[in-house]
Amino acid sequence: MQLGINLGYWGAGMDADNLAVAQEADRLGYAVCWAAEAYGSDAATVLSWVAAQTERIDVGSAIFQIPARQPAMTAMTAATLDSLSGGRFRLGLGVSGPQVSEGWYGVKFDKPLARTREYVEIVRKAMTRERLSYEGEHWTLPLPGGPGKPIKLTVHPEREHIPLYVAAIGPKNLEQTGEIADGALLIFPSAEHLEATAITYLRAGREKAGLTMEGFDVCPTLPLAVGADKDVTALADMFRPYTALYVGGMGSRKQNFYNQLAQRMGYEKEATEIQDKYLSGDKEGAAAAVPHTLIDQTTLLGSVDRIADRMQAYAAAGVTTLTLAPAGFTLEDRIASLRAGSDALERAGLA
Repeated sequence: MQLGINLGYWGAGMDADNLAVAQEADRLGYAVCWAAEAYGSDAATVLSWVAAQTERIDVGSAIFQIPARQPAMTAMTAATLDSLSGGRFRLGLGVSGPQVSEGWYGVKFDKPLARTREYVEIVRKAMTRERLSYEGEHWTLPLPGGPGKPIKLTVHPEREHIPLYVAAIGPKNLEQTGEIADGALLIFPSAEHLEATAITYLRAGREKAGLTMEGFDVCPTLPLAVGADKDVTALADMFRPYTALYVGGMGSRKQNFYNQLAQRMGYEKEATEIQDKYLSGDKEGAAAAVPHTLIDQTTLLGSVDRIADRMQAYAAAGVTTLTLAPAGFTLEDRIASLRAGSDALERAGLA
């Protein structure tokens, strides 16, 4: 199992430190550094900046939002980043959510699975450097009856095949991801529930495509907080607002994929209470309603030995790249957490 690092969103107040964190991850042998985007910083600019100042670590988009870019533009960006980084780019895609898609980009959030499938097909076709033509429900290239003609990508990517990931949570999206992608970006993963909530659907998609899980990258992101085992409860409390935001307030009442995931993990009553409180404006109450076990199962908390045990559980559950989001109020804290993650992987016998 490999380790990754997730820098999250740029502009969150730790920008100067994020480069140092990425460079330390590079030095420690982490496999990939991911950057996110929502409606603030864009991931492509951040990844270009990080790639220019690191040597070995891959850089990946977690995610490029599908409603934000036409698929041919994503192919251009992926090819450019792969070329500039010397073959170190990983392309992560996702549909975002209805509030961002429709409120920020003005793109109707409908038929996300069909839209994702077409998007991936166009991106992959464009990156083969064949002349691009496509007929689908959501995209037709070139537009019929106009001056457009099939064009081919002029940039040569460093590699013939750039790894393509899809961020997936729901069963149907997970199955399609197994079918059409090289890896899955997961969030709020519990080692105890991973087979039932993710792997079984990914495997079904792989089988549908005539493939196995061999070579498919299962890549969840987990917050990491290092400390004494006796302080695990206090460490978990650090992530109450984070968990409440996603389970309670990310998306609408009817379309909150994270809330639905918590319910599939057995927290039906608790997920409903968190959402009710969050959407009513009681964010503190929503955070207080998050069960400790939900946080503990979806983060890495405690001593290096405890974290190593959890890493073994994730590896046994089928995780191939474990992406860490190290917590800390200072750069020194985040660097220490990063080193503890590396030590834990070695102690777990997974390095």
